[in-house]
Amino acid sequence: MTDLLYSREEEALRAAVRDLLSDHCDAAGVIARTGSDAPHDLSLWKALAGGMGLAGLLVPEELGGHGATHREAGVVLEELGRAVAPVPYLTSAVVATEALLACEDAGEQLAGLASGRRIGALAVGLHTAPGAGFTTVRLESGALHGELTGIADAAVADVLLVPADDGGLYAVAADAVTVVPQTSLDLTRPLARVLLDGAPGHRLGDAGPAVRRALRAGAGLLASEQLGVADWSLTETVRYLKERKQFNRPVGGFQALKHRLAQLWLEVTGLRAAARAAADALATDDDADVTVTVAQAYAAPVAVRAAEEALQLHGGIGMTWEHPVHLYLKRAKADSIAYGTAGAHRAALADLVDLRSP
Repeated sequence: MTDLLYSREEEALRAAVRDLLSDHCDAAGVIARTGSDAPHDLSLWKALAGGMGLAGLLVPEELGGHGATHREAGVVLEELGRAVAPVPYLTSAVVATEALLACEDAGEQLAGLASGRRIGALAVGLHTAPGAGFTTVRLESGALHGELTGIADAAVADVLLVPADDGGLYAVAADAVTVVPQTSLDLTRPLARVLLDGAPGHRLGDAGPAVRRALRAGAGLLASEQLGVADWSLTETVRYLKERKQFNRPVGGFQALKHRLAQLWLEVTGLRAAARAAADALATDDDADVTVTVAQAYAAPVAVRAAEEALQLHGGIGMTWEHPVHLYLKRAKADSIAYGTAGAHRAALADLVDLRSP
């Protein structure tokens, strides 16, 4: 039987990442960045990716990485979700990296991403579910032409992995395209339109299997990020309700609120099991399609509800811009449609286990 408990090494990794984020990713700083022209914290990314080497967790050692598994990457994403860290870890170190791992001519690109010196982004809309169709650009006379929308973290990418209509996946330098920011609910993970007008590209491999592999990993490990969001929402709400007093007693002592928090704790605990199962299935490739789909069908509603409860139970202060709870609600809502909605995953699960509705 698979052991989904955290290993000693995973707990040590968690502690190291949490310490770094405590020192370099405070809520006030994140809020300030969301109102600026540079929402990404590239100094934090440098510390995570280069200093700690976390960008190369999923890359084999012979290709310049650390040869770790999706379980370790999931632990990192839990902590990044807990801090709503504005770094492109999911998009570069997971999704773009997984796409490159499925290509036969991607060694140089993988080494750059694994070292943290370069940031990659898969040029497929963030809303795209694993197995769903995706937009391609036109290949004409060796150059790429077209427009792609909803590309997460394209603004800070050094290389874009672009699917073309010839069935190939192409590496395109970011300075060869035009990136136009789009309005995004989650200001810590901005979206953009990517315009290609004769951009040169280097073919890496076949787009179909690469994109499917990347989106499956993205969906599976997104559940770990959603777990971090939900766990912070629950923990901070419990802490606040112990301190906030009405009628000369802690608000958390009222039975109605105890019931709400107890129910939320049960749901977050279930989310932890689902997220860990998805990370382990990706690591072992043991029925990963089903396990990832189950995790995403469950994760999005729980993360959104946890953030909504946090906002409501913080009362008036939760409605202010200065309090970070709005960052968590926006991340939870944006994550609920990233890599497929819960409904799309439930429909996919019905097909996978042959339990289609009549």
